Amino acid sequence: MRKLKNEELNRISVEEFKQTNKTPLVVVLDNIRSLNNIGSVFRTADAFLIEKIYLCGITAQPPHNEIRKTALGATESVEWEYVKETQEAIEKLKSQNYVCIALEQVENSIMLNDFQPQAAQKYAVVFGNEVKGVQQKIVDLCNFTVEIPQLGTKHSLNIAVSAGIVLWDLFSKYSKLQ
Repeated sequence: MRKLKNEELNRISVEEFKQTNKTPLVVVLDNIRSLNNIGSVFRTADAFLIEKIYLCGITAQPPHNEIRKTALGATESVEWEYVKETQEAIEKLKSQNYVCIALEQVENSIMLNDFQPQAAQKYAVVFGNEVKGVQQKIVDLCNFTVEIPQLGTKHSLNIAVSAGIVLWDLFSKYSKLQ
């Protein structure tokens, strides 16, 4: 078994990425403080052809060296927009017929493995601050919440890990709907 070289992976260019049909998903980052987490979300969004990332509140924006280190160029391929108030981003997305989902542990949340996206529906997934999670007022604005099932002693996952799990799960579920 031989490890493939980068040029053998047949990756698309940034220009091709921008023209490619995207997964009908938008990411909203609600006050993410770690620049490495932000960069990691960009890289994951690139991997799964996510439409756009909204950077809200204290979430830093490109260009930034610390974001660049983990994004590895994904800030150039993935469309993004800064919105000062997360509430404004959610209201905008809802007006564009996105169903907004907070990733959070709340009463009556839907377990990720039980959630099935609808083929014709566009979704926006809100990921919250590393310590405080998604703001309650943002949870209240969302259509519903999804939770990643966890069986160990810890009660949360790193935001970059959570984004990887959720975006892969939704991407794979959408792929089966096609």
